[in-house]
Amino acid sequence: MKIYTKTGDAGTTSLVGGTRVSKAHPRVMAYGDLDELISWLGLIRAEAGEELPLRRIQIHLMNVSAHLANDGRSQKLKPLDEGETEFLEHEIDRMTGLLPPLTAFVLPGGPRASAMAHIARTVCRRAERSAVQIEEKTPQDTIAIRYVNRLSDYLFTAARFLCGGKDDFWLP
Repeated sequence: MKIYTKTGDAGTTSLVGGTRVSKAHPRVMAYGDLDELISWLGLIRAEAGEELPLRRIQIHLMNVSAHLANDGRSQKLKPLDEGETEFLEHEIDRMTGLLPPLTAFVLPGGPRASAMAHIARTVCRRAERSAVQIEEKTPQDTIAIRYVNRLSDYLFTAARFLCGGKDDFWLP
């Protein structure tokens, strides 16, 4: 199978379900931002090892991405597991319990894995903003947006966790 199809050469692509849309369509922008986020999580995994459940998160983000790419005509996708949002909340609470209290805004910095988690957090926020711009949201889109919102909180907490709670605070 060839990796290129040439069907997107005019600036369009197909959503899951077959509808052709502009590559600047809100659904394409949302799942494109998630694709970038999934890659950042892979880089953090390569740097930090399996200290965090990032593979699990990547797998769920692939499912979230598929739902955001759905034009509503495909019934082949499994519903999103809302328990994954609860899992993130549990992990946020677990890591927060191991960290000193947050007393100011955090300046992203070292170690490297922590800085990368902060970048992933900002990409996650962009993905959320892109998903929110989808006009005709399905119930699955709403679940996806909630998950991505919680994931940005998780990534912030993970960044603090990866620096061992030795935050560089911004004090105006």
